Amino acid sequence: MDNNEGYRIKDIEESQRPRERLEKQGAGVLNDAELLAILLRVGMKGSSAVQIGQKLLFQFGGLPGLRKATFTELCNIDGVGQAKAAQIKAAIELGLRISRFTPEDRPLITSPQDVANLVQYKMAGLEQEELWVILLDSRNHHIRTEQLYRGSLNSSSVRPAEIYKSGIRHNAASLIIVHNHPSGDPSPSPEDINLTRMLVETGQVLEMPILDHVVVGAKGITSIKSIHPDLW
Repeated sequence: MDNNEGYRIKDIEESQRPRERLEKQGAGVLNDAELLAILLRVGMKGSSAVQIGQKLLFQFGGLPGLRKATFTELCNIDGVGQAKAAQIKAAIELGLRISRFTPEDRPLITSPQDVANLVQYKMAGLEQEELWVILLDSRNHHIRTEQLYRGSLNSSSVRPAEIYKSGIRHNAASLIIVHNHPSGDPSPSPEDINLTRMLVETGQVLEMPILDHVVVGAKGITSIKSIHPDLW
């Protein structure tokens, strides 16, 4: 290949292409030019999308300068144009809006009703049992909710390692377990109690406590902690 032509994304080994690396390893492993390349999607004759990303960063003095660049200035860069300039400006604006959120902007979870407000609308109508994990920070603000299991739930089918892996990955301080009863009756079963006991004990060992286990049904919710405080 002529060195003046520059490499193309398709000339890179597939496992090392930005989009494939993002899919397998997460966006955090990519450098700024590679992230821009994903927004640009394709390059131009003589320049790959990554090289155009590098050119943008050089032209405007890195990400801070790129943020300040006008739409017209972006359009004037070879290989960008209106559509790609719009994608870059939209991505920057989304990043700015996300950065404005503070932990205080996240829902505060202090009661079973707060849990219900967060998940009941979605869970009450599910046709199969599902187990979700609500991750909380040290002030009980909601970090995220993860759907981990679907189908019949019991202490032999649910692996504590899977439950706590989510918490560790996202630096959670505590967890709330929540699952639904498709029958509509939120009364906990003996298996629900056994599962709760196992997860609470594991949380005590890992110092990432389970604050509650809430059962959701079309007829309402039940906090297992409120009716079986002895498990804690």
